[in-house]
Amino acid sequence: MTQKQTKNEFWAWFKTIGLAIIFTMGIRYFFLSPIAVKGASMEPTFENGDKVIVNKVGPRISNYDRFDIIVFEAKEDENYIKRIIGLPGDHIAYKDDVLYINGKAYDEPYLTEYKEALLDKGDFTYDFILEEQLGEMTVPEGHFFVLGDNRRGSIDSRSSEVGFVSQDTILGTAGFVLWPFERLGSTH
Repeated sequence: MTQKQTKNEFWAWFKTIGLAIIFTMGIRYFFLSPIAVKGASMEPTFENGDKVIVNKVGPRISNYDRFDIIVFEAKEDENYIKRIIGLPGDHIAYKDDVLYINGKAYDEPYLTEYKEALLDKGDFTYDFILEEQLGEMTVPEGHFFVLGDNRRGSIDSRSSEVGFVSQDTILGTAGFVLWPFERLGSTH
């Protein structure tokens, strides 16, 4: 093999590896990104330490849906993961552990496991009405009302610390556990 052939092979491998790195970084930056769940606010759906994949593409193509799990920028350098309960224009209330959206009762099957595990058998989600919690009759345009699945241990839209979540702060949807392997798979 000549020195020219060796040099050409080196540059071919260099280009291939470089393109692979650029491609991988592009996917991570524009399409999918792993995040680590911190805290217990989304149990049992996600547990503290779970690594989940955030889909950054889907929401850019379509709108967010009720009960989507989103990741959003809550504070500078701090992201939260919560479930969308209220869409723009919705009135949200909880009475006797039942979710009411615009006066209609909604089932929340993703909470069943957690509710059944309660030792005190009290309300899992304490009563509240949107206007009493946040001073608004409905969820404002361009915003969402979000809750953690662990309703007793979640800082979410019920708190003025979070309030309504602006669509502009949403990084993407989460629904796939990557790690630990025994929990690998979709949450839907």
